[in-house]
Amino acid sequence: MDAAEAHRGSLGQAEINWDKLDKSKFYVVGAGIFTGLTVGLYPISVVKTRLQVATKEAVEKDAFSVIKGILRTDGIPGLYRGFGTVITGAIPARIIFLTALETTKVAAYKMVEPFKFSEPTQAAIANGIAGMSASLCSQAVFVPIDVVSQKLMVQGYSGHASYNGGLDVVRQVLKTDGIRGLYRGFGLSIMTYSPSSAVWWASYGSSQRFIWRLLGQGSEHAGQAPSQGTIVMVQAAGGIFAGATASCITTPLDTIKTRLQVMGHAKRPTTRQIVKTLISEDGWTGFYRGLGPRFFSMSAWGTSMILAYEYLKRLCAKEE
Repeated sequence: MDAAEAHRGSLGQAEINWDKLDKSKFYVVGAGIFTGLTVGLYPISVVKTRLQVATKEAVEKDAFSVIKGILRTDGIPGLYRGFGTVITGAIPARIIFLTALETTKVAAYKMVEPFKFSEPTQAAIANGIAGMSASLCSQAVFVPIDVVSQKLMVQGYSGHASYNGGLDVVRQVLKTDGIRGLYRGFGLSIMTYSPSSAVWWASYGSSQRFIWRLLGQGSEHAGQAPSQGTIVMVQAAGGIFAGATASCITTPLDTIKTRLQVMGHAKRPTTRQIVKTLISEDGWTGFYRGLGPRFFSMSAWGTSMILAYEYLKRLCAKEE
């Protein structure tokens, strides 16, 4: 029995393969679960985006002052600007992402098995490849949603234009920039989200295995299978570690991408100009604007998402 087989034997109930899922139930129930998570965590994205696009003269310099400013001018609805657009596009994007993630993960595991890496290394490579592939596949849907929602998030803030909803944003972007306008920052989105997804899933996969080994699981001498409570705790710890790692590595690219996407047609900057502006205003720390909210968002979203995702897989597992 090799290490991978031993691990799967002792932790079989912790991981459910794609071919064991009821796909219809998985997508329908998943849409509801992830919509609920988005409702809870969306305000963090609004705060992060505003911090990233704030000019040097902006009064609101931190997350708490941004929140107070939004509540003062728009109330609770201000924390959900662009939410309708995100929900509309998130469902097809999530379906594409999860399908690509699970199918690629199976192929990636088969690809790395002959190299006889340790189980955490195998998991990191396979999950990283799957996460990057899934992100690449979903960007075609996600980037236009990102462009529209971020323009709504910052409308009227720090000199940005105001709109009458998501459709108005689409009309104005198409009028001034054509279809390319909806894909502004596409290259940077690929460079941001694909590595971020790869790092997140690689960190999640490897940290889980590492924790299981610390708990005495993952070897042929392991005792009884872990309880559901233990599984959930390990998955949550893996999600927190993955979110922290990914946010620290990818925040600079996310800051540049966000600024590129929300700037108006008349004063459209290049990527180089954005980099120069950030450095001149805040030095190299300017690239980490919104790190706090992004760190919290990726850790909170990642942990919530992975727990919901793993629960969904258990819920939708076909009975043998």
